[in-house]
Amino acid sequence: MANMHFDNPTLFNLLLVQTLSSSLLMLLLMGLRPSPATRWAQAFMGLQALGWLALATAGSGSARLWQTLAMLAFSASLSALWWSLRLWLKPRPGRALALLAPALMPLVYGLQFEDASFRVAWAQFWLALQLGMLAIGLMASPKPEAAPRALSEALPNTVPGVDNRHWRLMLLLAILPALLACLLRGVWGAYAKDLPSLLSDDAINTALGLAAYWGLSLAVLALVLAWRAETESELARLAQTDGLTGLPDSRAFSARSVDMISMARRHQEALAMLLLEIDDIKTITHEHGPQAAERATALFASCVQAQMRLGDLAGRVNREQFGLLMARCEAEGPQAMDLRMREALALRAPAELGFALNFSAGWAKLRHGDRNIDDLMRRAETALYEAKRGGFGRLQAEPGLEG
Repeated sequence: MANMHFDNPTLFNLLLVQTLSSSLLMLLLMGLRPSPATRWAQAFMGLQALGWLALATAGSGSARLWQTLAMLAFSASLSALWWSLRLWLKPRPGRALALLAPALMPLVYGLQFEDASFRVAWAQFWLALQLGMLAIGLMASPKPEAAPRALSEALPNTVPGVDNRHWRLMLLLAILPALLACLLRGVWGAYAKDLPSLLSDDAINTALGLAAYWGLSLAVLALVLAWRAETESELARLAQTDGLTGLPDSRAFSARSVDMISMARRHQEALAMLLLEIDDIKTITHEHGPQAAERATALFASCVQAQMRLGDLAGRVNREQFGLLMARCEAEGPQAMDLRMREALALRAPAELGFALNFSAGWAKLRHGDRNIDDLMRRAETALYEAKRGGFGRLQAEPGLEG
């Protein structure tokens, strides 16, 4: 790769134009403030362009400096692509390699620059190793997204989008030819003197250039598809999320409750519905203003998220009401949650809002005759109204249950 622009200037110029134009296209298309994963994808293409620019400059002098900079850019670009995949597909193998390669490979390359066979083999084998790790990461099954607990049970948890197989396959097809070409170039650089004269440096560099051109062309398309899928997934999430609190809205809460109810019945496990309502929200609005009421609602939702158990489902089901489905929950579960909430509000509300915040709550237990979440919520709402009639700031269970 180091001398490719001398052997095949037309192909080299195509690669230089391609990477520069692709970098500009990704910036214009994805914007200057994309998601972290998309930002790493932009960095990948930008570093590729920097690498080819460095190779172009190497022909005018200071070859050691510019070619070493090119190797640094190429290796760093593959590490940037790895970080992008790590964010899109969740934990991927190769973290140590992604951190080590951009530092170690160009350092030794520059120090051993006079030994052409060694430096070419050294650089190409490192690039092949990074490409191989990217291929393994693409072939590995994506891990579930580590979403916030309030959303993890309510929304699809594969990132990006519902189906990422297409762009993963496209990126894999971009990487594999480049991987093989780097291995071939590395072997040729290390053992050219001992191999039969079936190929020439010109042919090897041309093969590497064609693989790079093919790979970069497909990579741009794959990254654009990944970015589009991520955007669509985020829009779908926002469409099911309450904008003020970040919790699932009423529709998303009801949709996810179907699975939780089915799971509880299948395994014959207890399921409780806790309905919480902020007390005197109209008084807060009148005395402190609508913005204070919004801050109080957001703080309340934050406390719900912090105190709920892993596996429970929370949502904002009404303007002042929050629903909490508690899996594998007996009578003491709602009481314990109610106590944790009151302690959290007593600690946070005066400090963050400047005034106290209280709530009333009612809860109901899933019965055999319940058709859906509406039946369960209706009884929890009746218990909530009983708690409010009893003087606010209380937890009340449906008739027949302790609370």
